[in-house]
Amino acid sequence: MIIPWVNPLSVALAAVCGLAILRTILSARALLYHMGRWWRWVDERVQAYQYFEIPRYNESSQENPLHRKAAAYVASLPSLEDADAATLCSSGRKPNDFILHLRPGQSARDSFLGARLSWSNRTPGGGCLVLRVRRQDRTRVLRPYLQHVESVADEIEFRRREVRLFTNSGSGDSGEGPRWRWVPFTHPSTLDTVAIDPDLKTRLRADLEAFLKGRLYYHRLGRFWRRSYLLYGPPGTGKSTFVAAMAKFLCYDIYDVDLSRLATDGADLRSLLLQTTPRSVILVEDLDRYLSGNEGESSSARLTGMLSFMDGVFSSCGEERVMVFTMSGGEGGMEWLDPAVLRPGRLDVHIHFPLCDFSAFKTLASSYLGLKDHKLYPQVEEGFQNGARLSPAEVGEIMIANRVSPSRAIKSVIDALQQSTNGGGGRKLSESWSTEGGGGGLGFGRDSMTLREFRKLYGLIKMKCGSKREGVMPVEVAAAAAAAGTLLDKDYSN
Repeated sequence: MIIPWVNPLSVALAAVCGLAILRTILSARALLYHMGRWWRWVDERVQAYQYFEIPRYNESSQENPLHRKAAAYVASLPSLEDADAATLCSSGRKPNDFILHLRPGQSARDSFLGARLSWSNRTPGGGCLVLRVRRQDRTRVLRPYLQHVESVADEIEFRRREVRLFTNSGSGDSGEGPRWRWVPFTHPSTLDTVAIDPDLKTRLRADLEAFLKGRLYYHRLGRFWRRSYLLYGPPGTGKSTFVAAMAKFLCYDIYDVDLSRLATDGADLRSLLLQTTPRSVILVEDLDRYLSGNEGESSSARLTGMLSFMDGVFSSCGEERVMVFTMSGGEGGMEWLDPAVLRPGRLDVHIHFPLCDFSAFKTLASSYLGLKDHKLYPQVEEGFQNGARLSPAEVGEIMIANRVSPSRAIKSVIDALQQSTNGGGGRKLSESWSTEGGGGGLGFGRDSMTLREFRKLYGLIKMKCGSKREGVMPVEVAAAAAAAGTLLDKDYSN
């Protein structure tokens, strides 16, 4: 019997081809992808297209703004992630902020108003972008699509820009008018980390989102595109932190108006407002203190100037602004204010920031300690239900001081709640550090003994109570008693 000779190279080649065919058949996604590419190839040959080049520079060697916006828009297209090849870059402004760019010869698909469009890059470095539109769709979609591209690109650029914090320097008495100085705003607070009622947070988020999208709605109503908020509550309840989170959510600059540097006639306020830019948060803190004034005439002048600043003719000289006013008084602290200050139009939304409750405590514990639940939570809840009052700032400081030991932090909060319930609130934190274990937190004052100190004192008393020297307190006992802050009126004699 003769066995035919088989070429090993042919066998290996056939095996590789068979595996490739099998893999393609088994991989439905790859099969669909290749079928889609084949269909697009056929469609491109039977359709009539028109091409629009968007160069990076014009004839005068100046940058073409449309090219910059088109490049930002194309980088946001989901189809760019499916492209055969793309250039990946980092923005350098934020961590994990990456940007995709088309490579030369590659294309990205898009759709608008039922029309299919595509973008391609013909030159290295993105020097020229090409938009392809079917001729039958050109008249219908070209201009609306380019407007859509510019609108989306403006929003992308705005979201990526650096948020700034402005403050006024000097007054307008010098004739030059007040000037704003700014620094980068890097506050890490967000709406997710703000410790307020979850339902209230949801409503506020929806209100801010509606404002962002409300230009046409406000104009249709004949109203100025502006929103104003009043934040009131005791100190340390998170009003300033919420303003920071609001600005971060809106991506608006903050103009922090320093009222102490302004005259009382309102002219400086109006001048400051004219020098602000759209898409900004105008922050006026301690409104109640400013309006109270020191003298009757000063108080009246301040009220008139503030009313004009809040809702006068000058306040309509710029759109897309959010005005935020804060007050340190509680719900009853607004009774003395003129009703004209609180009316809608000047203060549209009133938000009360109360002292910390159990719900806010859990939010703080999640942010500061990374806890979702703890066996001591029932005791904390009981403390709040018993009428204990602590501000979120106090609770946050306790958690920061005890962040290495979440259990100790919660115990310190419980002790602080007990002190507040027993009328011991309001003590300075520096006077309330725990003396055991080097830890921090409210709960053990200088006038109280820890368990370790009590045991030490009891042991010394037991050891020295047999002293033969009548009427003399042992030195160790006296020192321990002095350290514990106690008086022992006892005769240490046999």
